[in-house]
Amino acid sequence: MTKIAFIAALFLAATPLAAQETTRAAFLGIHYLDTSLGERTAVEADRVRLMERMLVQQLSDAGKFAFIDTAPVAAAVARYDNTAHCNGCDTDFARGLGADVAITGEIQKTSNLILSMSIFVRDAETGALVGGGSADMRGNTDDSWSRALRYIVKNRMLTQ
Repeated sequence: MTKIAFIAALFLAATPLAAQETTRAAFLGIHYLDTSLGERTAVEADRVRLMERMLVQQLSDAGKFAFIDTAPVAAAVARYDNTAHCNGCDTDFARGLGADVAITGEIQKTSNLILSMSIFVRDAETGALVGGGSADMRGNTDDSWSRALRYIVKNRMLTQ
């Protein structure tokens, strides 16, 4: 009986599912860059937080990443305006937390009709860009932002 159990365990260990490891990720937020002449509104700040929650949820649900707690570095992260472009602070934080990658994002608003979203996945050890994606948005609505994020996750991040 133990011989059968041992053979079964070897068989399961050799399957692709068992060999697939989940990447440990430190998500450090999405920066909102408003280069339009309009005022930044509370609605847009809420949308950024919604996109952050959606990104983590979609990538977690897909099993692509296991997100680690970033609370130990929250105060240090808050000192940076944009962790997507901070000369490696994102990967320093991720490495310090024991993550494999740092995930950050940026949403740029040129006008209420022209926006873009970018998500960056960088190797915590080397700082190399190893994944992510970008999408342009037409319209400054919850729906347009959500569609852009779903596109990036489905057609870029989950295919890498």
